[in-house]
Amino acid sequence: MKWQDRIGVDPNVCHGKPCIKGTRVLVSVVLADIAVGEPFEAIMSGYHIEREDIQAALYFAVALAQDRYAPLPEAV
Repeated sequence: MKWQDRIGVDPNVCHGKPCIKGTRVLVSVVLADIAVGEPFEAIMSGYHIEREDIQAALYFAVALAQDRYAPLPEAV
């Protein structure tokens, strides 16, 4: 899975912060929920996102933590 397929940045959505594509769900919010132990099922139902969206958020965080260049897709 390429996280870029599920995470996007649009300057007109959430001030240009990374979000799950097609939503206003911030990647940082998904990651924070995981960090406090929120079950994936609760995150999925609470934000109406899919398991693959959560995995993409994790892959995004990994890319940043590994100090890689992590380009974000441009707004459509």
